[in-house]
Amino acid sequence: MPLTMVKAGEPNVIKKVGGKEETKRFLENLGFVTGGIVTVISEIGGNMIVNVKDSRVAIGKDMANKIIV
Repeated sequence: MPLTMVKAGEPNVIKKVGGKEETKRFLENLGFVTGGIVTVISEIGGNMIVNVKDSRVAIGKDMANKIIV
């Protein structure tokens, strides 16, 4: 399921990162790699704050939909 459907506070394993090649590369540079652990901290107006690789990252809903957990 996409990251946007995950409950806050639950750690999830990233199964796949979708989108165009440049979008995938951008997300991988932020730490969203297959097999990595991602935890949703909060969701405000569709934008999400997530913990990935010991750092907090804010991503938009469109980007979060490309991350499958």
